[in-house]
Amino acid sequence: MRSLLLLLLISSSVMAQQAENPYSDPVPIAAPYYRVRYEASTDEGGLIYPVNYTLWLPEGVKTLRGVIVHQHGCGVGSCRSGQTGAFDLHWQALAKKHGCALVSPVYEQPETADCQKWCDPRNGSSAAFQQGLKDLAKQTGHPELATVPWAIWGHSGGGHWSGGMLLMHPERVAAAWLRSGVPMVVEKEGRPSPHEISEAAASVPAMCNLGTKEGFTVKEGRFTGVWSGVNTFATKMREKGALISISVDPLTSHECGNQRYLAIPWLDACLTLRLPEEVGQPLVSIEEADGLLTSFPEPDVAVAEPVAAEKFDGDKTKSIWFPNQAIASSWVQYMHDSKVTDSTPPPAPTSLEVQGNTLTWKAEADLESGLAPFTILRDGKAIAQVPAKSKNPFGRPLFQGLQYSDTPVQPLVEMTFVDETAEAGKQYDYQVVSENTVGLKSN
Repeated sequence: MRSLLLLLLISSSVMAQQAENPYSDPVPIAAPYYRVRYEASTDEGGLIYPVNYTLWLPEGVKTLRGVIVHQHGCGVGSCRSGQTGAFDLHWQALAKKHGCALVSPVYEQPETADCQKWCDPRNGSSAAFQQGLKDLAKQTGHPELATVPWAIWGHSGGGHWSGGMLLMHPERVAAAWLRSGVPMVVEKEGRPSPHEISEAAASVPAMCNLGTKEGFTVKEGRFTGVWSGVNTFATKMREKGALISISVDPLTSHECGNQRYLAIPWLDACLTLRLPEEVGQPLVSIEEADGLLTSFPEPDVAVAEPVAAEKFDGDKTKSIWFPNQAIASSWVQYMHDSKVTDSTPPPAPTSLEVQGNTLTWKAEADLESGLAPFTILRDGKAIAQVPAKSKNPFGRPLFQGLQYSDTPVQPLVEMTFVDETAEAGKQYDYQVVSENTVGLKSN
């Protein structure tokens, strides 16, 4: 009886601690995942919140070429969602292609606390991030982690942070995708001092992305100030000749929706152009003239097809830039219905093992369209789908699910299936087929 009472007290204590600290249950890690964590700083100008950084390394990479950063937004819910960012198979596919690490920070912001204390990188989060990379460099045995370029994706307050990092460290940023948040570049009462836009910052490709209900076509609601901020930021950047673009999700508000199907190919194109052949060399500069231009999007106005920069005859300070024709065409699709098409099937699963009636396997995501459910074949006949029901309230159904801030659902879905109808002692021929989010299946 005493043992039972003690067990209940311990259980209640653990539950109470988790309720008080929403960051007490990070996803467990083992190589190729690594993590560092820092307590809140008490130094002047230091980061006032605890933070942890989880990193994933592509298998077999000898020398990393860069770091892809997936940055959550403000508030406890968004901050917690960052716990699964480094485990996202779709973002890992991008990182693997370019020989990059994938990093997902988690700023342990308390409920109702001031988000600006981390999402403005001048408040200690820039320094903490760079220290995290140095310490992860030691953990992983990849000293180049401390110096290679960054490709930064950020949502909401994370967009503010990502844009701030671009403006503060343009020599390190290969490209930046800012979803539903941008840094301050003009004076505004009650807001932090604006960032300066340098010539170097103007040379970094950047995409401002938002939902149409964030003030673009819908003018009432919690997030309707986003469009005004994006419009101001993009205009000021473009006045400096910045390689900047704007994309508007026609279906969403502040949630990320289907933006990854444009974001990942866009970052892929930018990394292809920007990463140097030899690690340690400066980022490759690209010219506006080598891309395409079209006019700023306007509410309730059909988008103008992008044209070669040299053929654009509109106001260049109100134009947006694309790295190539494929991205420009995908942008037109995305602006229409967010359904970026894809004709490439996903990679086939590997390492299928059968122990009794339990199947396990490995699979990589399709770079363009990610991973949807798997189909289980037994003796050539489909018998199940994993997961059995794939739901995603924020966009296309994904194998790992999708949270509000574009990260997998926790706990993570595993690549395993138990064949409950298998007959004991009978041998079967099993196959697992991958499917991407546009319905294409692996060979």
